[in-house]
Amino acid sequence: MQEATNHRRESEKNFVAVCGLYCEACSWFISTTEDIEGLKRLAAQRNWSVEESKCYGCRSDKRLPYCEKCKMFACAAERGIDFCSECEEYPCNDLKQFQSAMPHRIELWVNLERIKSVGYKQWLKEIRKNYTCPRCQALNSIYDLKCRKCGEEPSCSYVAKYRKEIEWYLKNR
Repeated sequence: MQEATNHRRESEKNFVAVCGLYCEACSWFISTTEDIEGLKRLAAQRNWSVEESKCYGCRSDKRLPYCEKCKMFACAAERGIDFCSECEEYPCNDLKQFQSAMPHRIELWVNLERIKSVGYKQWLKEIRKNYTCPRCQALNSIYDLKCRKCGEEPSCSYVAKYRKEIEWYLKNR
């Protein structure tokens, strides 16, 4: 786990995706940094190796194969911008399609506007509260309906707010 500790010390900007997602609340990130058995299960679901399943955030040197091919990341790099909301074409069709596809992306527009108004460092301080268990303070993914550490239900305020959408997605994927 020394490797995970080293990655956490990198720039906090790694945890803020160009599209407005919060990387530390991703099941893959959580498994990479805290739960190797969970990472093995996730990797098996995608037929990926454990090593290629590791992810330390959008801007890190080690991302998921899916994230490596991210259109928004490549576009932002090409345009020399940090976040999609800085683009003249925001919100583009690619971002709209991405946002509407899964429940962990529901608040992309809110996130991007908040990042734009207060900066990513302040946004990170604020957003962590949305994914933190009210009982034990563990950081949860939105797909953790119950806290992964203490079993509190719902696991966090994001799950409380969007539980119907999350359950529908989990049932129908």
